[in-house]
Amino acid sequence: MNYQQTAKEIYNAVGGSENIQTVTHCVTRLRLTLKNQGKVDDEKVKTIPGVMGVMKKAGQYQVIMGNDVANYYRAFSKLGDFGSAPVASTEKKNIFEHLVETISGCMSPLIPALLGGGMIKVLLIILPLLGILNETSSTYAVLTFFGDAPFYFMPVMLAFTAAQKFGVTPMLAVAVGGIMLHPSFATMVTAGDPIDIFGLPITLASYGSSVIPILIMVWLMKYIEAFFNRIIPAVMKNLLQPLLVLLLSGVIALVVVGPLGTFAGQGLSAAVIWIQAKAGWLALGLMAAFMPLIVMTGMHWAFAPIFLIASPASPDVLILPAMLAANVAQGAAALAVSMKAKDKDLKQVAVGAGISALLAGVTEPALYGVTLKYKKPLYAAMIAGGLCGIFMGITGVESYAFAVPSLVALPQFINGSVDGNFINACIVAVASIIITFVLTWFFGIDEEVTIETAVLEVVESGSGDPKKVLAPVKGRVIPLEKVNDSAFSSKVMGQGIAIIPEEDTIVAPFDGTVSALFPTKHAIGLTSEANMELLIHVGIDTVELNGKYFESLVAVGDRVKAGQPLLTVDFAAVKAAGYDTVIPIVVTNSDSFIDVVPKDEMKTADYEEAILYVI
Repeated sequence: MNYQQTAKEIYNAVGGSENIQTVTHCVTRLRLTLKNQGKVDDEKVKTIPGVMGVMKKAGQYQVIMGNDVANYYRAFSKLGDFGSAPVASTEKKNIFEHLVETISGCMSPLIPALLGGGMIKVLLIILPLLGILNETSSTYAVLTFFGDAPFYFMPVMLAFTAAQKFGVTPMLAVAVGGIMLHPSFATMVTAGDPIDIFGLPITLASYGSSVIPILIMVWLMKYIEAFFNRIIPAVMKNLLQPLLVLLLSGVIALVVVGPLGTFAGQGLSAAVIWIQAKAGWLALGLMAAFMPLIVMTGMHWAFAPIFLIASPASPDVLILPAMLAANVAQGAAALAVSMKAKDKDLKQVAVGAGISALLAGVTEPALYGVTLKYKKPLYAAMIAGGLCGIFMGITGVESYAFAVPSLVALPQFINGSVDGNFINACIVAVASIIITFVLTWFFGIDEEVTIETAVLEVVESGSGDPKKVLAPVKGRVIPLEKVNDSAFSSKVMGQGIAIIPEEDTIVAPFDGTVSALFPTKHAIGLTSEANMELLIHVGIDTVELNGKYFESLVAVGDRVKAGQPLLTVDFAAVKAAGYDTVIPIVVTNSDSFIDVVPKDEMKTADYEEAILYVI
């Protein structure tokens, strides 16, 4: 992949440094904060090589790149000095939307570290079972804290990402996270003896792996910093501001915010556990079915206090089991699309996306690049996820470690030995794949391919040398017989093809000469260097517009090159005026050739494939 070229095209498409505020990335997406998202042409961004899709969420312009996003990010970062100052969003959101946006925006940069730690935990399950690693060895003990570190020190990492989001001095926020995790404080918590600071009681709570307390604290630090910045004289600011901010923030964190955040997390966990106890099969079925939509909103991070502490002592019975069914379903749907699709590019994207979801649990490429785009595969995955979720709820499947659920991470459902829980998890994985694949194959996909390359290949009578005609406009190809005009559909004017346009510029389909240009500009005749005569008729009955909404860029006798603009048309206005915008493309001297037939009688085609042959 040409990372530099793709990054440059994205950079230009979103408005360059003048419009870019910040740039970061998660597992699959470039996440850009733009001054004005309205300036960006989403469709143009989607056509850039390597781009799988675009999403606007959480105040960010997210460009979906797939598993190779880190390389694109590195190339993108070299194009400018993108700051980390927060940008106020003009989009109105309710409290819940703000909460989801905040948690998602702060958690996303942590995903690589959490994935790494989670997979180490999975290895610590697999290796002892295979007899490769002894649980009493020092290697096992060291790898244990390797896997635990990203989770235990999550408040420190979140302090940094939250500081960037809220505009707080990052290292002061990190220091407050360090206060909440300091070994001395942890020892006091373990001892259980009452402690206080300045007479204020400190709640004995462990903040390792916690999410909510540090997010609330860093948000408050935004106002604490602003307050001291306003009242401290400039001459003393460098000395006093860090002192007072750290002191006051540390006290508030341990006395007020920490306990409140802990109780909030415990409350959410208790609510989920209660729902699971009362109607576990229904809760898990709904969670598994709607997990793709939950992931789209980033709301799954709101459940972080539940699934990040998954362990044999406190297994997760809802989020991670639901994600197992949903993740492998997305992978199976993508693989089914790869086998059913005709478009070569779609096949390649779907294969990669399917493997990513099945083996790594990274579903964004499948979700945004395949299933969401074609909808029916998404419905198939949601149905399979829901059915498998109900099965898991009935059988009580539990996850004993946090790792993004996938086929590779199935050992996270093992608790010491291979038992019924692990077998049921395997059954879910297999069933989700089979059901999704079958449903996707049965539902099919509404594949409409936009043609930008050859639409005709002309072969002169007695010759085996094809003469290509490129698509003069971007759009959907249809047979000439479907044009709502008997002069074209009956082929009395010649054989050819038609395109329903999606853009306003008509370009030359080959190197040649402009042989005719109607005064009303609604049709143009071209003659190729091989003496093929081609008529491009823009719309049906558009001669009645008398040139309105049309502009010609060439004149009769002009030499043109393939891809050179010939006409511009305001198709929206033409359509609003009540005219059909279909564009018949006819070889008017068809008698000079053997025949013009649709290739394999296909209505759609690959980008690199001819649609019709003139033989």
